[in-house]
Amino acid sequence: MTPTQRTSNQFPLSFTQERLWFLDQLDGKSHKYNIPIALQIQGNLNIAVLEQALVTLIQRHEILRTRFTITNGTPVQIIDSGINFTIAVVDLQEFSQDQRSEQVQQKVKQELETLFNLTESQSLRVTLLQVAPQEFVLLASMHHIVFDGWSVAIFIQELFTLYQAFLSNSSSPLPSLPIQYADFAVWQRQWWREERLQTQLDYWKQQLSNASPILELPSDRPRPSIQSFRGKSLSFQLNPELNKQLQTLSKKTGTTLFMTLLAAFATLLYRYSSQEDISIGSPIANRNRSEIEPLIGSFVNTLVLRIRIQDNPSFAELLAQVQQVALDAYEHQDAPFEKVVEALQPERSLSHNPLFQVMFVLQNVPEQTFKLPNLTLTPFDLDNVTSKFDLTLSMAQTKQGLQGRWEYNTDLFDGDTITRMNQHFQTLLFGIVANPQLQVSKLPLLTATERQILVDWNNTQREYPKDKCIHQLFELQVEKTPLAVAVVFEDQKLTYLELNKKANCLAHYLQKLGVGPEVVVGLCVERSTDMIVGLLGILKAGGAYLPLDPALPAQNLVLRLQDVQVSVVISHTSLVDSFEQMTVICLDTDWDIITKQPDRNPIALVTPENLIYVLYTSGSTGRPNPVAIEHRQLLNYYYGIVEKLKLPTGASFATISTFAADLGNTVIFPSLGTGGCLHIISYECAIHSAALADYCDNHPIDCLKIVPTHLAALLTGTQPEKILPRQCLIMGGEAATWELIEQIRQYADCRIFNHYGPTEATVGVLTYPVQMHEGKSALVPLGYCWRNIT
Repeated sequence: MTPTQRTSNQFPLSFTQERLWFLDQLDGKSHKYNIPIALQIQGNLNIAVLEQALVTLIQRHEILRTRFTITNGTPVQIIDSGINFTIAVVDLQEFSQDQRSEQVQQKVKQELETLFNLTESQSLRVTLLQVAPQEFVLLASMHHIVFDGWSVAIFIQELFTLYQAFLSNSSSPLPSLPIQYADFAVWQRQWWREERLQTQLDYWKQQLSNASPILELPSDRPRPSIQSFRGKSLSFQLNPELNKQLQTLSKKTGTTLFMTLLAAFATLLYRYSSQEDISIGSPIANRNRSEIEPLIGSFVNTLVLRIRIQDNPSFAELLAQVQQVALDAYEHQDAPFEKVVEALQPERSLSHNPLFQVMFVLQNVPEQTFKLPNLTLTPFDLDNVTSKFDLTLSMAQTKQGLQGRWEYNTDLFDGDTITRMNQHFQTLLFGIVANPQLQVSKLPLLTATERQILVDWNNTQREYPKDKCIHQLFELQVEKTPLAVAVVFEDQKLTYLELNKKANCLAHYLQKLGVGPEVVVGLCVERSTDMIVGLLGILKAGGAYLPLDPALPAQNLVLRLQDVQVSVVISHTSLVDSFEQMTVICLDTDWDIITKQPDRNPIALVTPENLIYVLYTSGSTGRPNPVAIEHRQLLNYYYGIVEKLKLPTGASFATISTFAADLGNTVIFPSLGTGGCLHIISYECAIHSAALADYCDNHPIDCLKIVPTHLAALLTGTQPEKILPRQCLIMGGEAATWELIEQIRQYADCRIFNHYGPTEATVGVLTYPVQMHEGKSALVPLGYCWRNIT
């Protein structure tokens, strides 16, 4: 490669520059391609000499005095002969020590986010922050169109080599450059026109054909339709012994550290995404000619490394594949990434990068050490604010060992998620060096704490009677406490014996109508003791109930009945008009007929595997859908909640929620199965604080299940302490706040549970016993799974 004969100061762009120019024109408001350098300088710095060194460096490297424009519809680079450059010095010494630190961070952030106008100015800025007489922060910022990672080391080394020479009144000791970046751009264009890269492009077209277009990692938020490239970073240091073991493994397998770490990263992505076809981008210095090694400029190329993790290979087998993929990619590294994308023509989307969305980098630029008279230079840690990809893992060998850095898109990921990912990656590395013959699916990933959650918290096995149906538990309780009050509604009371007899009569009547196992009966009644009679009657007949809220429009009620193919409905006379062309049993007027049936427990061929109820979801995330629950599932829940609440036999329970949701099941069945007294609170009483307080004053409640916002509204009344239960408060249906907990604690010291579970999981599966306020979150935790979900 020889210098280009100069007839003008205008030159074509390299392929990398062409892509960066296009991206800058497409999204000129983005600073994602700014490359920052930050150094902390302590000592007697001569600012004038530093500026002289910078001017000489700009004179030495034409690319640092290059701007970009359009000529005849084609972008070109124009090299300015004159240099109009000064260091921007910002004096922060007037601020206090704390203020200085804050000011430095603000100035650094401002510099990182300041855009370059590629058409009007050179793509280099330098700012010097003076924080004390002999303490400075040097900020240099370049656009990627003139700079790459390799250039950083050249820039710093040459800058302070020149500084040291000029400080002693010596001339520049740097050897002249054989060529300039513009010469490389011209040569690259000529090489491409001669079609020398066609063979390489053919390789990439074959290698990346039909590759998965996108890697779907589990993210904290959905992918936005347009990338913002907002980002943050997380740095980490590998255990020294782990570093040594990774080096040893690489030598034993005849691979490189890059290949070993890449295979480990691919394994992590595979375990996270369950995708077997993974494409990872990786930059390559692309300085494979001695003439361009000392040049500042944007030479870096990107390789797409496609890794297939099929048939659950061992890590050693995967590593062998990664080695071959990498070696093949190196042989075809001259094909510019831009031309590879052009050849493959992937479907473009503003929501993600083409060909790959994650990148892996192993820095191979040697560390630079500077011994300058009267100066100490140390890197100044920058908090990254951009992310060019969904996720980038960068690693580098340093004197301190193997260091890493995660750069992540904050549109997709939270910092806590990346912290866990980092922990998983390091756990994975330990597992790999311990046993590289282990299958990738079996390599350890979870931390010790997470394993405890998985094993200990997931140990929900319990022995309980699994051959019973839920109504049979009620029948056993009738034998134990026949005269105890089972259910109360206003001035109506039914003992266990009375409730059982009424339910038995209804059950026999339903059986004559054809109700039995897997037959669903509609249950649409106002709040009353009839609600429990109807429920138990359906179950004793062997059927399943579909609870319906009388407040729903008649059309909605009919649609749900038709949807579940219900032909028999239990209701009240006031609601009968909603159920035309159906057999309707009115519990308030049809008792003369029903009571002619036997009041003994009916024989039903129902088993724990049969349906117990069908319940519609709220539809908060779309159309309400029916959910079918079996006896065995509710029985599982029953024993779990009874164990969790630790309430004595005969406690008093209150249900104030709509019967059409499964909220009430938390108290209905535990009450009737343990000899408790179930208080059904009327709608009017449930929404008025004073009325509910008066009721609870006359009928003390031990256990109450309620929605948090409902409780918060009730507590604004004049006697909130009377509303709260004596022993146990269960909140569910929506998020609970610590603010509400603190309010409750002012009036009662009952045990509080935050209870959660979707309808599909049978009422609730997570329960958090609320203690003191923990953590920074405004919301109360959900706890962990405390029962087997079957």
